Amino acid sequence: MDLGEFRNLIATVRGEIGKVVQGQDAIIDLVLISIFAGGHCLVEGPPGTAKTLLARSVSAAMALIYRRIQFTPDLMPGDVLGVNLFNFQINQFHLTKGPIFTDILLADEINRAPPKTQSALLQAMNERMVTLDGTDYSLGPDFFVLATQNPIEQQGTYPLPEAQLDRFLFKLVVDFPDRDTEIAILSKHAKQALQSDMRNAGIRPLVTSATLAEGRALIDAIHLDSTILTYVVDLVRATRSDADILYGASTRAADALASAVRVRAAFEGRDYGLPDDVQALLVPALRHRIILSPSAEIDGRTPDEVLRNIMNRVDAPR
Repeated sequence: MDLGEFRNLIATVRGEIGKVVQGQDAIIDLVLISIFAGGHCLVEGPPGTAKTLLARSVSAAMALIYRRIQFTPDLMPGDVLGVNLFNFQINQFHLTKGPIFTDILLADEINRAPPKTQSALLQAMNERMVTLDGTDYSLGPDFFVLATQNPIEQQGTYPLPEAQLDRFLFKLVVDFPDRDTEIAILSKHAKQALQSDMRNAGIRPLVTSATLAEGRALIDAIHLDSTILTYVVDLVRATRSDADILYGASTRAADALASAVRVRAAFEGRDYGLPDDVQALLVPALRHRIILSPSAEIDGRTPDEVLRNIMNRVDAPR
């Protein structure tokens, strides 16, 4: 597979997911970029904005195993990771794997669970393995977490600590669709009930685990010129000296942004990154990695607004 074929494949996958998830084209793109970059996504939005449907549709289009965990205040780490149970018949322990042993995991309402359970998931995300009773179990190279959370001002939530937020490649903000899209959704659902089986909804499984590995090999060969890398670093460093930001983004954030830039370039069929790639991905890659100053919060500024101001100030390479 060459870059042209890869671009066509991604365009087809977008179309397959778009059969079910409407009005979220930018979100679909960012989720696909995250998967091919080997990252994870945190999606924030109100209930009923197709977050669960998005995860199921992506897994169906990519022929990957999908599981969902509904996070609740009484969810324990063992409910996520699994437990070793003693089998009296064979007189030894037997591992009962938890739902984390999958390809695509939807961690629904992750900020409803207590910090101990959140940490169990986020450690597995970072290391792509689970440790139970001193034994390591690999989760595989295709392991991807799409975690959803309610807006932080809602009751009964446990905000994710900044160090754990940093393990997500992107934070995506989903809002209600516009009026025309909402009408189109209602019209479609009036003719065809929601299907529990994505194959019945018309989504074709186009990307296998082997195809995913092949695509990642192409992405690894994407060239980022020194001017692009310098631009990424300058943008990240600017977050550390901005008056509106209390804590800026880390070096891990710069590395994550550069990885995402390579994927976006490959999606467009290019073997090189552009400043446009950096600018398109800066906000979703950094909005959860900065902490605004108290004065900026009092003035009503948002991370997105502050990051766009930085992007306007830092000169892009020509």
